[in-house]
Amino acid sequence: MKIEEYLETLPKNLLSGEDVQLPEKSLREIFKFLNLRKEDIFFHLGCNNEKGVEIAVNEFKVTKAIGIDNNLKKIQNAQKNMEGKNINTELIHQNIEEANISDATVILFWFTDENVINKMIKKFDKLKPGTKIITIWGPLPNCLPDKVNFPYIINKVPFKKAENLQEQLLAVFGVKCIDFVTAWEFAERYTKSISGSEVKNDRFLTIIQTLIIWINAKELGVVCTEEVPESIKTYISIMKMHFDIDFEHLLK
Repeated sequence: MKIEEYLETLPKNLLSGEDVQLPEKSLREIFKFLNLRKEDIFFHLGCNNEKGVEIAVNEFKVTKAIGIDNNLKKIQNAQKNMEGKNINTELIHQNIEEANISDATVILFWFTDENVINKMIKKFDKLKPGTKIITIWGPLPNCLPDKVNFPYIINKVPFKKAENLQEQLLAVFGVKCIDFVTAWEFAERYTKSISGSEVKNDRFLTIIQTLIIWINAKELGVVCTEEVPESIKTYISIMKMHFDIDFEHLLK
């Protein structure tokens, strides 16, 4: 089957990140990269559980941490886990599009739904200058990143607009062109950032992400060579032969 058809077989909530809980090690990496400080008010949009806000308060001593999620059961479980801890956190059951985030100085935002992203961009634009929005894998649409430690990307209000996708992609990767080594390195970073204790599928995910990165770069005209690298050909063959997942049509 074509890669697009394979992705369609996966649960929508998995593709959107809704049911992917970031490991605690990744949350700490994100907070260090953000330089999260005592004076910050931290919002975790789509928080899933209480871990993000708890670490932000306990270990990074933020003024306040707020987690928002539209899944009532998850929020109720998170609230129960926080009972008796007496720290300055708030866990809210709400759609993030409707949430009041005006006090935020730092926001963790990991969504892939274009409708949600477009609505939130309008809210982010109204935040106070200097507010940091950190995303995973990709920056905010049409924006140049202020700082990158891939797969973590910071955009600051007011946003810097990218002239085109090519400029945005190369700014994220910090290179003049994309080759196989770059695609693999960044795909592996992403895999490690979202991987928990179960690592048996990490290589499979890294291969898929590598191929997607390189092929997207080729379509945008920012690969280092127009010839398909042997490594890319090899992994395309492996995916076809062993998993019946076809990437070849994307190269035509």
